[in-house]
Amino acid sequence: MQLRSELAKILSPTPVQASLLEFQEPTIEQGWKALAEHQLSHIHVAPLLLFAAGHAKQDIPEAIQNCQRSTPQISYDQCRPLSRHHQIVKLLIQRIEEAFGQLTIPRHRTAVLMVGRGSHDPCASTDMWILSELVKRRTDFASVSTAFYAMAQPRLPDVLERLACSEQFDAVIVQPHLLFEGRLYQAIGKTVKEIAERHSRQRWILSNYLGPDRLVARALATRIQQATVTPSEQDTSSL
Repeated sequence: MQLRSELAKILSPTPVQASLLEFQEPTIEQGWKALAEHQLSHIHVAPLLLFAAGHAKQDIPEAIQNCQRSTPQISYDQCRPLSRHHQIVKLLIQRIEEAFGQLTIPRHRTAVLMVGRGSHDPCASTDMWILSELVKRRTDFASVSTAFYAMAQPRLPDVLERLACSEQFDAVIVQPHLLFEGRLYQAIGKTVKEIAERHSRQRWILSNYLGPDRLVARALATRIQQATVTPSEQDTSSL
């Protein structure tokens, strides 16, 4: 796993173990057991999540608590999601600028649409709105707006239609705020393709996801360092 390797370089010599919450291996339980073999006394749990919603608040803590029952001698802490870390904002702007590089249309005729996964958790939705505002303040595009793929408003198709009907924009950069490629990224791409076919007057660019970039690893390392640590740092590790 590329991101685990990047994080391990930053945190060396602290052992780093990657694990997955759902459907794939290594599971959280497998990752915990692998770290426990190092005879350590504390584990930093670092959710690779953009916002604090159900996984960060419930699913991961429950999984970690189940793991600790078998090794009560090992304590742990859980750091915050990546959220609006300055390295994440920096990487987002890089991705948008990479997409803009495909255009010959000026910035003042180009809109940016930030797309979040969407959540029933109001904190996660608010975080996405604030993130878009940060991008808006640090760029000079004609517009930076926000949409969600599911479970929150405004929904992606509605905002795309509104941008398509505006004569203010000749191009729209759609920036999915996702860590990795997957079904959601592909679904967003399909929605953008459909709007582009109906509204060919404008250029529609689907920007890249964040990916296993070194900036993501740096942001994650900072979150780990901000979490509560044990007195003996050499006797800790990260999951």
